Amino acid sequence: WFWTCIHTIKQLSVCRSAGLCLQPLLLQFAKSPGPVKMPHQEQMMVHGNLCAPGPPNNAGYNSNPVPIIIQTESRDKWSKKMDFLLSVIGFAVDLGNVWRFPYICYQNGGGAFLIPYVLMAVFGGVPLFYMELALGQFHRTGAISIWKHICPIFKGIGFAICIIALYVSFYYNTIIAWALFYFYSSFSSTLPWTNCNNEWNTENCTNYFGKNNVTWTNYSRSPAEEFYMRNVLAVHESSGLGHVGYIRWQLLLCLFLIFTIVYFSLWKGVKTSGKVVWVTATLPYVVLLILMIRGATLPGAWKGVVFYLNPKWEKLQETSVWVDAAAQIFFSLGPGFGVLLALSSYNPFNNNCYRDAIVTSLVNCLTSFVSGFVIFTVLGYMAEQRNVNVEDVARDKGPSLLFITYPEAIANMVGSTFFAIIFFVMMITLGLDSTFGGLEAIITAVMDEYPDTLSHRRELFVLGLVVVCFLGSLSTLTNGGAYVVKLLEEFGVGSSIIAIVFLEATAVSWFYGINRFSNDIKSMLGYTPGLFWKVCWVAISPAFLAYIIISSLMNPQLLTLFDYEFPDWSITVGYIIGASSFIWIPIYMVYKLVWTPGSLKQVRHACESLVE
Repeated sequence: WFWTCIHTIKQLSVCRSAGLCLQPLLLQFAKSPGPVKMPHQEQMMVHGNLCAPGPPNNAGYNSNPVPIIIQTESRDKWSKKMDFLLSVIGFAVDLGNVWRFPYICYQNGGGAFLIPYVLMAVFGGVPLFYMELALGQFHRTGAISIWKHICPIFKGIGFAICIIALYVSFYYNTIIAWALFYFYSSFSSTLPWTNCNNEWNTENCTNYFGKNNVTWTNYSRSPAEEFYMRNVLAVHESSGLGHVGYIRWQLLLCLFLIFTIVYFSLWKGVKTSGKVVWVTATLPYVVLLILMIRGATLPGAWKGVVFYLNPKWEKLQETSVWVDAAAQIFFSLGPGFGVLLALSSYNPFNNNCYRDAIVTSLVNCLTSFVSGFVIFTVLGYMAEQRNVNVEDVARDKGPSLLFITYPEAIANMVGSTFFAIIFFVMMITLGLDSTFGGLEAIITAVMDEYPDTLSHRRELFVLGLVVVCFLGSLSTLTNGGAYVVKLLEEFGVGSSIIAIVFLEATAVSWFYGINRFSNDIKSMLGYTPGLFWKVCWVAISPAFLAYIIISSLMNPQLLTLFDYEFPDWSITVGYIIGASSFIWIPIYMVYKLVWTPGSLKQVRHACESLVE
């Protein structure tokens, strides 16, 4: 009975995408004692598109004529192809490329880690990236309403994606606000995190650069660490999540400025955001090049490069290395956040989305690899100055690497003010690109779902969304805001987004049908995807996602930050946050079953008759 209904859901998705519904089918079943036959499926106009799905059985579907989709004139469009490419690259290349890939690479075997990383990219990340670009371009709609054309019962996936995007906006923009705080503080002849003579410093502050016979103990804190911990975050005034303290007014002003930039970049649609990314998506590459050249000239830089790429082949025998590679490529390319669906939905119908997927994926992966040289040349320099091993300097990861380790090295370079300014400009632009993409995913999804109400009120809707995101971020601006950021990062996104993408890939490949999806791509590009892509979409990519999910559930990590261990009640809150997005998928399924006319018994008999 289960597989009967699974098969029926696939058939009903065909009915829905052709403008049909279950009610006439159930009425026909109720009146007729014989088996019910599916109504003849003809080409019908649905929301401005000609939709001509194939028969319920996907076998032989390729022999049907390719449907023609009419691009609606009312929908916004990219002014130039480059606007789209830079927007996708800007979203995919974010702060994680600068710090997470280099750290994960050296932690999991150095150069040897590139083997599982490339394999996971080829068989998992890039196929999912290509799938989302093709779906968005063909159906020309956002993450919510697209399920009307694919499989309506999975529409809850769209709502879940929007909630996750909201959670990301609650903490991600706060990290950009930290970078803006540093940027403002960099306009000084002597950077404020250079010495221990400031009001926020303690007796543990130890400055070792340019000095001999300095004793470094477990209690020692560098000037850069105390600037970040005590002046930027003021985390010492919070005892943890149970008492986060007061809102930092300096960070409040920084965040307000960030959201002001975001609003005026998004309020008019892709025509304005497409122009902004010409600056925000290209500037980081100029800065990376400058920093890489400067880092290569520092004493001890070669130590960091050797440590970064030194292959440890025995690491490939550890399961955790392959899990890290899969998770890194997934979060780096960013399928499942609804951004790729939204951005590609503004493309011309015959745009070569296959080439776009390959090009942008390569740019993303190469950026991650190159950024490793930028980071580890500086870490090698710091190891030389401290007279310690590189691994002792490189223990910190995440925001600590961006806000403590790297600024500390910059502060002791010739021309430190210049390098600090361009470094934090790079961080701000990297973050803004991803914010543009994440909020555009929500805007496109909601406006496409409620076009009659919002089509002529985009500016007001974007303003309301930005206000909601700003208010939701207030808790991250407190003295203990860093703990809130960590909680949202781990549970607000984490396993939830991976599970959602798993369902998305399964729904497209198995319910909508791989042959039908391939035929959609043929109607856009003139040729069907090769066997490699079909096998990845049907089997390998879902297995890739299931592998990440199972591994993360079997090996839960202890959540800590700044020597603070998160209490059990906060972990429970985290699981509630994670469930608050994913729960919309079964809720919507139940809603559709209840809303659909007829009893469950009638639906069951209809399912059996449909299969017959």
